[in-house]
This record gives sequence, C-alpha cells and structure tokens, in this order.
Amino acid sequence: MKKIIFATGNDHKMKEIRMILSDLGMEILSQKEAGIAADVVENGAAFEENAMIKATEIARIAAQNPEYEEAIVLADDSGLEIDYLNKEPGIYSARYMGENTSYDIKNNELIRRLDGVPDERRTARFVCAIAAAFPDGTKRVVRGTMEGRIGYEIAGKNGFGYDPIFYLPEYGCTSAQLAPEKKNELSHRGEGLRKMRAIIEEMQ
Repeated sequence: MKKIIFATGNDHKMKEIRMILSDLGMEILSQKEAGIAADVVENGAAFEENAMIKATEIARIAAQNPEYEEAIVLADDSGLEIDYLNKEPGIYSARYMGENTSYDIKNNELIRRLDGVPDERRTARFVCAIAAAFPDGTKRVVRGTMEGRIGYEIAGKNGFGYDPIFYLPEYGCTSAQLAPEKKNELSHRGEGLRKMRAIIEEMQ
C-alpha cells in the first residue's frame, strides 16, 4: 500500500486528515509515526512557503529510509487572519503570545483586542496551505480558506486552537460547536485536503 507521511505531530490535525483522506486507499502516517523527529524551522513569509519548506525537508529525510522512499509527504501551514488586526496572527498563529501559551489565553486576548469592534469589522478567515513533495521530485501547493468572524466569547468543545472564537454567522455557532463531519466539510483544512486529494489521484 502506498504511504502518505503528514508532517505534523498534532493528534487533532491527524484525526481530521485521516477522516478527509480516508477514501484514498493509502496508509496515512504522522511524521512521528514514521519515526521522523526533525523540527523544521518555518521561516517563510507566507503560509504556502512554510508548508513547502516543511514538506521538502521531511521528504528529504523520509527518502533515506527504504520503507518511505516512495512515500508522498504532505505538510500544512495554517492560521487565523483577523482583518481588523491587519491579518494578525496570520503565519504566527501557533506562536502568537509565545509557543507554549494556551489557546484559552490567546483566544481571550484576541477577544479583548476586538472589544467594542462591531460585527461587520470582526471579519476573519482560517487559511490552510497544503504542500506535497512527491517521490519523483514534483512539488505542489494548494490553499483552502474558511470565512467567518471573531465571536464575543469562547464557545464549543469540538475544535481546537482558535475554533472556539471563530464564529460562522450562517450557522449561528463557532467552528468548535460544529459536528466534526460538518467542520471537515466547511473548514480551510478540509478544502485544502480535498484539492490536494484531487492532485494525488491525478498523479497516481
């Protein structure tokens, strides 16, 4: 069976990835499950650059192991852009307020920074760039987005990261209040993974 290695150690992310790519008929491993311990420095200026830096480096390491030399390596870089805050936290979403700061603290701080800002100026989006490094050297990158706005309070337990403050007006709830299947259907990562799935199928 062909293998995909996804360059992440995030269990929440892997659960979503496996659900969305389940019908590809390929074994999907996290970087950790593939025994790759590299901590890649993401020093690009855009989501796409960071995703490609990560995919390229993990593919280089994976190719040294005969078990994974034919694996497709995927990597994503995702984050939250808040228009009122000049698209902060953007590519620094994971490192906003420090890498080890809890998302409860981050989410409360973003709500505080938007205190008094009306609905129409609270627009935001989740962005997910997904890069692929194929065994033949081909490289591709796609982007998925989910539009919404920043809510006034933390709500919901189904998501992670910034999901509890990302409000979807058409559904009347945050992305952390959506059922997992619905979230995957709507999310930036879901859109990006479906685009990448089409590329993988085309390359087979």
